[in-house]
Amino acid sequence: MVKRTKQFKLKVINRYLTGNLGFHRLAACHGISAALLRRWVAAYRLHGDDSLSRSRERYSVQTKLSVLQHMWDNGQSFNQAAAFFNIPSPNSVRIWAKRYSEGGCEALKRVKRSKPAMPAPTSKPDAKPAQELTREELLKRVEHLEMEVVVLKKLDALTQAKKAAAPKKRK
Repeated sequence: MVKRTKQFKLKVINRYLTGNLGFHRLAACHGISAALLRRWVAAYRLHGDDSLSRSRERYSVQTKLSVLQHMWDNGQSFNQAAAFFNIPSPNSVRIWAKRYSEGGCEALKRVKRSKPAMPAPTSKPDAKPAQELTREELLKRVEHLEMEVVVLKKLDALTQAKKAAAPKKRK
């Protein structure tokens, strides 16, 4: 995701407000989408320069509910509600609405993200030195290693086939 500076946003918004170019032409001139420019302008009209500063604010459940309630009461879109409450991303409002419809107020509580737990380590066949293994354990180890070799050979064959099937680039 490309982050635009406050100065860039202000320049484009002022050019829209003072010029005679529409959203689509002006957005194309600056390499942004018309929808993004429309959001910037709407937020700027409501909140001025404060709307241009990116905030990493965490919203409470009560705030999320009030945004959703206001949006529904006034028949606003996600973009309009985000602009009205100076929420940088309308997608946040969309996610809140989805969560609320699926699980009510409880679903709006902030979920702490954590890395998925690592699976419990499986017992490796080579946990003991080879000299201490019984004949059956040695046979299991050999079988395991042979399967590894087969899998690696198949993987190598697949990557070679993929490279061969890829179109050649022209110079």
